[in-house]
Amino acid sequence: MTLHLPASADDSAGPSGPALPGTAPSAGTPDALPPAVPAPAPAPPRERAGNRLRALDGLRMVAALMVCAYHYGGRGGDISTAWGRDPNHVFPHLAGAFSYGPLGVQIFFVISGFVISMSGWGRTVKEFAISRITRLYPAYWTALVIITVAFAIVGLKRVPPTDLLVNFTMFQMPAGAQRVLGVCWTLWAEMRFYLLFALCVIWPGASRRRVLVFCTVWSVAALYAESSGESFLKLALMPEYAPFFVAGMGLYLIRRFGHDALSWGVVLGAFLLGQREEVKALVAPKNLTVFHHRSVLMVLVVLTLGMLAVIAVTLVPPIANLRWRWLSVAGALTYPFYLVHEHLGWVVIGKLNEHTSLPPTAVFATTVVLMLLLAYAIHRLIEKPFGPRLKRLLNKAPVPVRR
Repeated sequence: MTLHLPASADDSAGPSGPALPGTAPSAGTPDALPPAVPAPAPAPPRERAGNRLRALDGLRMVAALMVCAYHYGGRGGDISTAWGRDPNHVFPHLAGAFSYGPLGVQIFFVISGFVISMSGWGRTVKEFAISRITRLYPAYWTALVIITVAFAIVGLKRVPPTDLLVNFTMFQMPAGAQRVLGVCWTLWAEMRFYLLFALCVIWPGASRRRVLVFCTVWSVAALYAESSGESFLKLALMPEYAPFFVAGMGLYLIRRFGHDALSWGVVLGAFLLGQREEVKALVAPKNLTVFHHRSVLMVLVVLTLGMLAVIAVTLVPPIANLRWRWLSVAGALTYPFYLVHEHLGWVVIGKLNEHTSLPPTAVFATTVVLMLLLAYAIHRLIEKPFGPRLKRLLNKAPVPVRR
């Protein structure tokens, strides 16, 4: 893949690029030859199905493993019950590093901003909505059932039946229902981003100018929401997550149209805003008792490395052009692994500690492998066969009602 410098003409004609320029012949000199028509500027490259960014798939799995390390060894609470003691004592030399795992979610959000811009470009709102539904729900429903059954078997927390039914909609958080999956809060953030992107970019028609305007307006509006104290504005505009989605959209503009100051300004501005949000969220005051006191420097280092990694796998040709098939397999397993690893992993860790004499590192590694195998089964047995069927079902025309 190569990067193209942006054409001087505006791209508002849509994903196919600007209209072909031309110069009309002079009306006052009929015998004169018409001036030469300049060659059209090359259209921005389209992303083809065979042009998949496999390295980006691999980075998604790295981000998921960061979150997994946090859930298994970088926090207190329920995982202490699974291990039988505080993870600080289980992994005395690693627990501090594991505590930075939540930053994998911000890497996910940057990747999501990039991928949603790429997959939504040139689609209708209906096509975009169906693509998201068929991508998210089959694995999510499966994980919901598996974890509910597993918790019922081992006698862990049970969600009231009415709340469980609400969980199948994926709207349990705005509905105020109890959650089955601990990680579903990130899906709620993703869905709000999808809604904003669909309304502001896909519905009027995706273009470079429109995405730049959307990124700028969203960033400013999110700042206002943060300072206003209005709960609804914070809910809708997500000031704590918006910078990361915006950074991903800016990177996609650079990949599609080429390097320019405006797009890089969007990426840099979003990163500068986002890093403050993460330091505020993850670095606790020294006087508070927490699992591990994260440092401002390490939060900035991890976040910067994650941002540079996304830039590398999307814009640096030797990395972006990698064709290792196992990277795509890792990318396919990321979503189902992310859904099942937390609560189900705690159950597995508890059982392995109870019934085996494996050392903690072996229990940790075995649990991760088992969750990856389950993710592979969900991908092959649920996502691959039922995703396309659900897509065909949603694309069917309405059946007239007999009167």
